[in-house]
Amino acid sequence: MKKNSLQIIIEPLVTEKASNSRALNKYFFVVDKKARKGQIKQAVEKTFNVRVQKVNTALVSGKTIKRWGKTIGSKSDWKKAVVTLFAGEKIDLLEGLF
Repeated sequence: MKKNSLQIIIEPLVTEKASNSRALNKYFFVVDKKARKGQIKQAVEKTFNVRVQKVNTALVSGKTIKRWGKTIGSKSDWKKAVVTLFAGEKIDLLEGLF
């Protein structure tokens, strides 16, 4: 089943590292765990009308949050994408978040 760009990009990742990386034309996103780099590139280009130079991804393990006797609760695993744009390109919607 083919996913559209709104299903691939879940939300922008707003952290201190992400805000500092904006100077290097890098933007961080939480993406669908099954999305591939090519799909992420197409989704960002289509959604934000920019040209993407490179996409790096990482699977992030969910943290253990609470313990109930023998049972351990944890957050879900998720996928992070670092999208590098060509020089002169920027995502205007994310400029106000940082």
